[in-house]
Amino acid sequence: MTDDDSSAPDPTRQSGVGDPVGPIHRAIPEGDNRERLICRDCGFIHYRNPVVVVGAVATWNDGDEPSAQRILLCRRAIAPQIGLWTLPAGYLELEETTEAGAVRETWEEARAHISIDRLLAVYNVPRLSQVQTIYQATLLSPEIAPGEESLDVKLFAWDDIPWDEIAFPTVRWALRQHRSVIGQTDFAPFGNPSGESGDYF
Repeated sequence: MTDDDSSAPDPTRQSGVGDPVGPIHRAIPEGDNRERLICRDCGFIHYRNPVVVVGAVATWNDGDEPSAQRILLCRRAIAPQIGLWTLPAGYLELEETTEAGAVRETWEEARAHISIDRLLAVYNVPRLSQVQTIYQATLLSPEIAPGEESLDVKLFAWDDIPWDEIAFPTVRWALRQHRSVIGQTDFAPFGNPSGESGDYF
């Protein structure tokens, strides 16, 4: 089945009845100040809220010097930005902590086990209604492999990062902010760089 499968049932129509049902009418509910989708039959209100993305700048150290640090990146196998490199990250699941979500996403995309170190940044991407929570993490082993959503995975030295092939602006922000605090453990989490909203690829 595909996302545009025309054979899929329409949840807004009753079996054998042509009139749409469910939360399909736009109105401002009582006690609210924003237009929502509502059902005139039962009063149900469909709230669309921002989504949370979780991810990690996961590293492996070949030595004690910053130059010995390797950063895990994944080449995307899914849209958008197929074939470009990103951090292991994805949508937070229900009943999941952000830390657990970052650990899960790193396993799913790179078959890598990590230990969360600290919160690196929280980004706002209004165009996508996203809040992105990015952690610093340590790889427990350098053994990695592509998951279902990755074409390739690799541990990059800083000078080898393919900056022209980075998928999203928030990935560039996280990489550079991570680099700026290497060796530090007492810093406030970063946010969007000044003037940046992430409203571009």
